[in-house]
Amino acid sequence: MTQNTEVLASAPGDEPAWKQRAVERSTRAAKLRAEQRVQRFLDAAQALITKTGSTDFTVQQVVDASKQSLRSFYQHFDGKHELLLALFEDALRRATDQIRAAATAQGDPLDRVRVAVQSLFELSRPAPAAQRPLFTDFAPRLLISHPAEVRGAHAPLLALLTELLTEAEEAGQLRTGVNPRRAAALTMQTVMFVAQSAGVCDEEDLPVLNADEVWDFCSRGFAG
Repeated sequence: MTQNTEVLASAPGDEPAWKQRAVERSTRAAKLRAEQRVQRFLDAAQALITKTGSTDFTVQQVVDASKQSLRSFYQHFDGKHELLLALFEDALRRATDQIRAAATAQGDPLDRVRVAVQSLFELSRPAPAAQRPLFTDFAPRLLISHPAEVRGAHAPLLALLTELLTEAEEAGQLRTGVNPRRAAALTMQTVMFVAQSAGVCDEEDLPVLNADEVWDFCSRGFAG
């Protein structure tokens, strides 16, 4: 056998097809098991949040509630912070999907932006009947300690608002010179801050704002 033939015979691409299939099947199975373990931790943490109305729980409580091991927890998460971040990102993705569904039901591009802004406001503000400690407690602390993680978590929501404002721009409904992405970022931050601050407003000092007022204020910044 020549040297060239030996090199070809040992090349990775010459592995039998059955071996490649077996390895791929094994990898898929391991990935599925890991995803299931992660989801059980997330479900356990969410159940604790729902039960207590707070993110003030321990990793051991999550492990016990998930009926898994502490070793398994740390194979998938660095700690409680990363677990809460995963829950926060999931909550934002679900909220973004909900906002998209409400907005796209509108025919007019600017109406889609209006519904998105008003929906975001309603989903972000504190509500006694719907405690959201991930948004009201965890997110503000995260903004101070890990701003890059906050930007990453909000990326899907920012992309949606940018998309809607771009459509409004193409329809000639934005002021000349408005950058849809920058307008989306300013709008998102304004709406969420005002919504999360709404619960601490004093009626005599500053009346509690509503979604219509927030839309009226924001829209004057970018609408034509």
